[in-house]
Amino acid sequence: MIDHRLTTLRTFASCGTIAATAELTGFSPSAVSAQLREFQRSLGMTLLVKDGRNLRLTATGRDLVNRSDAVVVEWERTRAAALSAGQQTQRRFGIGGFSTAAANLLAPLAANLRVMRPEVQVGVIEADPERCLKLLTAERLDLAVIVAAQADPTPGESAFERIELLTDPLDVMMPSAHPLAQRESVTLEELAGEDWITDAEGGPYQALFVAAFASVGLSPRVLHEAIEWETAMALVGAGLGLGLLPRLVSVDRVPNVARVRLAGSVRSSRRILAVVRRGSAESPLVAESLETLRDIAKAIMHERLLSEI
Repeated sequence: MIDHRLTTLRTFASCGTIAATAELTGFSPSAVSAQLREFQRSLGMTLLVKDGRNLRLTATGRDLVNRSDAVVVEWERTRAAALSAGQQTQRRFGIGGFSTAAANLLAPLAANLRVMRPEVQVGVIEADPERCLKLLTAERLDLAVIVAAQADPTPGESAFERIELLTDPLDVMMPSAHPLAQRESVTLEELAGEDWITDAEGGPYQALFVAAFASVGLSPRVLHEAIEWETAMALVGAGLGLGLLPRLVSVDRVPNVARVRLAGSVRSSRRILAVVRRGSAESPLVAESLETLRDIAKAIMHERLLSEI
């Protein structure tokens, strides 16, 4: 019931260019431009103006986008209630998240839905948190999994609802031959003199790494930077240093790498959230998927404790 051209306008507001809007919505750039022209013509409002070679929202356009949050939320609530009343589910369901979540949480969820809801076409998109929010706005996703504080607020932020899924503890990964590798737990103070591997400056996990050491008054000696967990594991396996690793990331079958629980007065972790369009959380498929994600996460946390630590 929401005019698809309003969705296109809201997506444009979230990303700022016709090309990016086309990529997010799945329309061609010319189709996006035509929709936006037709929409402002039908409303009798100037929503966009040229800004060099690009377009930008007018004050009227920005105000319309901001006020449309309430309209979208009310529609999501209406749709969720109608589906629940008729014990129906939507025909298409898009889920997305960052790489670790896509592999460990979303793939099992999609497999479960394929068995339990064969009438639903489920699509999985691996994307960083910021892009996930844009894909939710574009209605390419219905549910996203992100790490808290990894996505900056975007236009339409009030139209999102964030639901806590799990707290993912940070463990220490070290070479299997390390003197402490067979310990059940270790403190950062015991590892103060080690060489460390972490994310690049400004990376999403570098802040967690720094905060963990700052909480115990230590400055780690960082010798290596790695963007991907696989790279960090390879460096650890080669005996080049230690790293902090979320428990959701597996080291099973990684040569020469052991996981040891991080103990002490401050135990660092990352918060994993599910994000949906506000008003849609009570939709049968969304509510069912959130419960399934919690069960999957709980099972993974328990399994990693038994098999890898």
